[in-house]
Amino acid sequence: MQKDIDSIVNSAISKEAFPGAVVYASYQGKPLVYESYGYHTYDSLNPVYVSDIYDLASLTKVMASTLALMKLYDQGKVALDQPIKEYVNGMGWSKFGKVSIREALAHQGGIKSWIQYYNEIKRGNGTYKRNTISTEYSEKFPIQLTDNLFLHRDFYEKKIKKMIKRAPIEKQPHYVYSGLFFYLVPEMVRNLSGMGFEEYLETFFYDSLDMQTVCFNPASEFPLERIVPTEIDTFFRHEAIHGRVHDEGAIMMNGVSGNAGLFGDAIDVATLWQMLLADGNLDGYQYLSPSTVDLFTATQYGNLDNRRALGFDKPLLEYDSIRSSVGKSASVRSFGHTGYTGTLAWADPDYDLVFVFLSNRVYPDRTHRLLYELNIRPTIHQLIYDYLDAIREN
Repeated sequence: MQKDIDSIVNSAISKEAFPGAVVYASYQGKPLVYESYGYHTYDSLNPVYVSDIYDLASLTKVMASTLALMKLYDQGKVALDQPIKEYVNGMGWSKFGKVSIREALAHQGGIKSWIQYYNEIKRGNGTYKRNTISTEYSEKFPIQLTDNLFLHRDFYEKKIKKMIKRAPIEKQPHYVYSGLFFYLVPEMVRNLSGMGFEEYLETFFYDSLDMQTVCFNPASEFPLERIVPTEIDTFFRHEAIHGRVHDEGAIMMNGVSGNAGLFGDAIDVATLWQMLLADGNLDGYQYLSPSTVDLFTATQYGNLDNRRALGFDKPLLEYDSIRSSVGKSASVRSFGHTGYTGTLAWADPDYDLVFVFLSNRVYPDRTHRLLYELNIRPTIHQLIYDYLDAIREN
């Protein structure tokens, strides 16, 4: 199995699907696969180590936003069928505000997929709008976008939040994958707990799970040599994105959003998924109630052709080798998520299996789609299932 995985990943690197990657799998809580491949970039100067830190992209939706909401649900502070407007200020009159938390988490609200927030900082002629951008850090402009561009402190309230509030909502709710709700989750957490988003996650999960690398804005805590670059941005920030979040909306929230922003290494990512796999328990400590884990990781609208759980992704309702991100043998109880930068984490209770794949497939730019076209992640995932099936048979 290991030789086959090595061959698949090394072949993908040679075809420039990504410069490097880390593959991790654990079975019954013990490492089964734990290997690094390639380099940080195609210059082959900085080899990838298993402890290197990747931009997790949309894994943030589950490892931060959904995780926090699961805890708030356990604490009796969130009702899933209440509308968003009950928890986020200023959403009262909007159609967006009427979408329920359950619908938003399961992507069943018919919410617009995404918004190009960065277009709001420029005029039609390409110059920056007055009172939006500064070339110097100050109390008024504290949000660092690049080495020499700083965003106004009120951009979330005055632009991002207003644009989300006005986002189109389909008349007939149906499955549309959307990140818009997740940008609002940090405010929800603050409103319901009195704690900042990062503080809440660290207090209830990250610190006690000893997830030392999982954080927002990793360049403030770790040397850049340990953080894997993502994209060379040619349309917004016009620089190599390294140590700052790749997601354009998240960087405009100072790197801390519920849609994207988390970084981490493979072992720390796996630690969190191992806790979820064990019904919210790890090393004898109950982080979440088993019933909450079961609820949030279960498909919510399967009768409406929507495979999604609450925040978590699930296997396709009908397997399709071209569209699937996971192996064909992934059970209906399994759950996980993918990330735009080339990441994936998946847990399967039926096999007691955790699978983590970290890469920077968007380097040097997001047009690199061979990770998907070559079915690299599901092929490796299935190899692991086949290996475990063989063990079980013997």
